[in-house]
Amino acid sequence: MRTAYTSDQIRAAELALMATLPEGTLMGRAAAGLAVTCAGLLTGLHGRVYGSRVAVLAGGGDNGGDALYAGARLARRGARVEAVLAGSRAHEGGLAALRAAGGRAAAFDEARARETIGRADLVLDGLVGIGGGGALREPYATLAGLAGETPGLVVAVDVPSGVDASTGRVEGPAVRAHVTVTFGAYKTGLLVDPGAERAGAVELVDIGLGPHLPDPDAAALTDEDVADLLPRPGAESDKYRRGVVGIAAGSDRYTGAAVLSVGGAVRAGAGMVRFASAEEPVRHVRARWPEAVTTVLDPSLVLKSSLDEVGRVQAWVLGPGLGTGPDAHAVARAVLATDVPVIVDADGLSIVARDRALLRRAAPTLVTPHAGELSRLLDVPRERIEARRLEHTRRAAAELGVTVLLKGSTTVIAEEHRPARVNTTGTPWLATGGTGDVLSGIAGALLAGGLTCYDAASCAAHLHGLAARIAARGGAGGRSEAPIAALDVAQALPEAVRAL
Repeated sequence: MRTAYTSDQIRAAELALMATLPEGTLMGRAAAGLAVTCAGLLTGLHGRVYGSRVAVLAGGGDNGGDALYAGARLARRGARVEAVLAGSRAHEGGLAALRAAGGRAAAFDEARARETIGRADLVLDGLVGIGGGGALREPYATLAGLAGETPGLVVAVDVPSGVDASTGRVEGPAVRAHVTVTFGAYKTGLLVDPGAERAGAVELVDIGLGPHLPDPDAAALTDEDVADLLPRPGAESDKYRRGVVGIAAGSDRYTGAAVLSVGGAVRAGAGMVRFASAEEPVRHVRARWPEAVTTVLDPSLVLKSSLDEVGRVQAWVLGPGLGTGPDAHAVARAVLATDVPVIVDADGLSIVARDRALLRRAAPTLVTPHAGELSRLLDVPRERIEARRLEHTRRAAAELGVTVLLKGSTTVIAEEHRPARVNTTGTPWLATGGTGDVLSGIAGALLAGGLTCYDAASCAAHLHGLAARIAARGGAGGRSEAPIAALDVAQALPEAVRAL
């Protein structure tokens, strides 16, 4: 599991470790790891470090010191290193080491900085470290902009300048790195957009913090973690032991959502899918997924909050394409009145946003909104949620008393009193209609198979993203990606499970 921490947690661990080491040891370790990564990138570009041009953007703190010491190491290997000193002061030891190694350094001048950065093969962003917060001030903001214009590689030191290391917030200009070399442990802001998108590929340098780190602030499951959690049938398994999931989805207008959510559940390994809806979506599901046991709901029975005609299930998926009229509200009320876990998605979220009392239930509940749906649940502008995804996902979990899976460029899972989980699989091609319906079906199958809401949401997001990558690449071995449809994601799920 990839665990991540806030700035305060990292600083406390660093202080505890530094108390046991000679002065400067920690910075030396960080600079050495940073230089190794940069040397590898330069070798990949030109076959060598010697003769490469490196621009070091150095702030006045320890982050700038890390960058200057790394620059000195590269200069000793023959790189032409020039530092732009952004602060009113520079890290004395790092600056002296750079100059002693043959590197150059000068105070910020915009014209000179533009020239230095523009001709660099690699730009090292050491402007602001994990202690930075809020928008970058000048000349840091200008330098972040110049770094964005360079044709060379941009490597961020610990965290891209302008990105809040604890949350991933970006409140103004920020460096957009190709690679971020982070020290000691992952920072939460490197896993959550918009910070994750600015970080590029993240390389972790071990500097010995492990024994001093507390419980993580956030985590990202690996393939191995998900493989360990997934329910697997045994010799004594039957369809009932593997989990029966009920799906209340679709309407005369939205039959596709029903087909897709059932497909997600079938392909994710549900022992049985019981699908309940109006006659038209039932007809489409029967045609596409004959494995599903279907029921045409009698509105008069549903209005009495009864789903007895459907049969016993271990979990429910509620909402994809259901509509929001009186009949849909009655179905939602009946499903949420059951004593089994329920996933609420799509139109189900619109219904509970108008009647949040429906979420007051004893059994576990997982909601799977995108930012727009979460904005209605919390009465918060969508833009604010997208800028602070982690904060609002946690707030929703606490206020609503549910597990929350916030879909989007970064999928975040939150449950009160647990570290947030961040999904790292997926592809931008997932941004197409119906993929969320598939996700709800996957989560339903896992929930019916015995996973908790927290684990079912995390594993479903991971599988969903992995299946999308496989579908976009035309198979697990493909490299280039192409557009996909939602049904492609469902069809790729068995291959995604095999890949784990």
